Order: sequence, then C-alpha cells, then structure tokens
Amino acid sequence: MRVAVIANLKHSLPLLPGAPEDALAEYDAEETVQAIRTALESAGHETLFLEADSTLLDTIRREQPDICFNIAEGITGDARESHVPALLELLKIPYTGSQVLTNALSLDKAACKGLWRDAGLPTAPFQRFRSPEAALNPRLTFPLFVKPVREGSGMGINARSVVHDEAELRAQVRWVIETYRQAALVETYLPGREFTVGLVGNAGLDPAPGCALVYNAQGYHIFPVLEVDASAGASGGVYNALAKSFALDDPEAPLYLCPADIPDALATELGTLAIAAFEALEAFDVARVDFRLDAEGRPYLIEINTLPGLNPAVSDMCIISRAEGVSHATLINEILALALARYGLSG
Repeated sequence: MRVAVIANLKHSLPLLPGAPEDALAEYDAEETVQAIRTALESAGHETLFLEADSTLLDTIRREQPDICFNIAEGITGDARESHVPALLELLKIPYTGSQVLTNALSLDKAACKGLWRDAGLPTAPFQRFRSPEAALNPRLTFPLFVKPVREGSGMGINARSVVHDEAELRAQVRWVIETYRQAALVETYLPGREFTVGLVGNAGLDPAPGCALVYNAQGYHIFPVLEVDASAGASGGVYNALAKSFALDDPEAPLYLCPADIPDALATELGTLAIAAFEALEAFDVARVDFRLDAEGRPYLIEINTLPGLNPAVSDMCIISRAEGVSHATLINEILALALARYGLSG
C-alpha cells in the first residue's frame, strides 16, 4: 500500500507570544514520524509524510495515497483533532483511527465525560466553567481538580490544579481560561492510583488475516495495565506535560510500572471499562484510556486519547505494548491492518 503519515510537527509550529510553555506538548517530533514510516516500510509499504496544515488539501490530492496513517493533533479550533478525518472523509480517502465526531468528543473532556455518565460508566462529577465567576454546582465538594477542557499531554496541569477552597478554585479557573483561551473543566479530585489501558481493535469486527495479536470475542486486544506514579521525579506528584517530557531513564521522570502491580480482578475491570469507554464514543482501531482510583479504590474514567502518542521511546502506548513484548513495528502495522480491514482493503 502507499501510506501517507499525516502529523503536525513541533518544529513547524511557532510558539506564539503569550502562549503557555507547554503549548506545543501535544505535537510530534520528526523521530516519531520517521519511526512510523520505518515500521510501515518494514512490512513492505511505501510511505510519505504530509504536514497537517493548510497545505494538506493540495498535497493529499496530488499524492493520492491508498490510506493515511493519521496522528495529526490539529492546529486551531475547538475540535482540531477532527480536522484531518473530516478532510479525508470529504475526499473519500481511508485512514487509521477514529472518525470525525469521535475525535471531536474525545478532545472535549466535558462532552466526553457527559457521554460516559449518560451511558452509566463511572466518571467523577464535573462542571464546565466558562467564567471564573460561575456558580459552583453544589454536587461538587472540595478538593477539586482543575484543567483545560480541550487539551491533552498533561497541558495546563500544575501544582495548583488541586484546589481546596473557593479562592483557589476561582484563581485556577481564571488562570486556565486566560492562559489556554478555553473553558476549564472542574471535577471531583480522585486521590488514588493512576492507570492507563491501551487497546487495539474494533467492536464486532474480525481482525484482518495479517493481524499479529490475539483478540477477544468483542474484537479487542487489551494490553497490560500501566500505572503512572508521578510522586517520583520532578513533577511534584502531578502527571503533566513536564513529567511526560523526561526520558524514561531520567531520574526526574515519573515511574512507569507495567504490568501494574494490581489484583487480576482490578486489571480485568479496567480492561472492561476501557472497552465500554471506547465503544461509547464509537472509536476505531486504537486508543488509550486513563483511570484514577477514588479513596476506596474504585476506578473512574478520566479521559480517552483516540490519537495516542506513538513515539517508540516515551509514549505511554508504546511503553504498554513493549511491556507485552510487542515491538513498535508490530503495533504500527497492527493499527494499519485494523483500518484496512474496516475499509475492506487488503494490505
């Protein structure tokens, strides 16, 4: 197949005046794109790279790939992660990963949590703050956690994100709104351990003959649970963009424990909830689902990343798959094979 890898590269995006220090945290390095291309080429595919900016409409029409491997985060707008899928849908070009609405919903944490809540899935009580003066929902009690409603990679999270009273709440909400120019998500603070679950697959679809992994009856492969211990390292107990910037062997990095040291029953529950969260958004091919435990050890859905990082060295999804003995090349080609099967294409 002729596969176009579509991404937004960090070095192509300027850090605008007044932008927060972590403004480019979600965007990809050249090494990530090259690693994906190398993985695809190892399976015999021809690859090219396309930048996901305003030139994409012209370049993709010119290049006419058979399928696109999409990791583009998007540049502007309240649903930026859905821009590339929308363009590819318009041009009827197949692509990996979730579709337009799913990527828009997963980026907007409040919308996503509302959908999960209405589906009966466990997610902490929350409120969207468009103004720091908005009345606090009486169902929310301190301590609370504050973060931007439409950012990933731990952006907008710092030592002040856990708030204990009205004054701290108003100050942090104001900071988020003014710094990130978007609403703040305020939710019940969960003091327990933090986990993430990676999965590949599609609901009710048989994996392609070329798939290398074993899938369950629902159509999914669940990787081992990863625990992130941010109490270690430089981030002061907060898993944010700073924590994610360190190499795994850096003494300032958090601890990544995979497989997590948890009972089998909890690992099974997390996997079941990850599938339910994935299916509630009608996601495709791959995702990473984040959890946190409450004071009684019960798991709650925090967020889902339908465009999980795929840097072979540092991305959570790659740490997880590597812990199972799945190489980066196998993971990348598995995602492609799942997408090809959805479109009825043969790789």
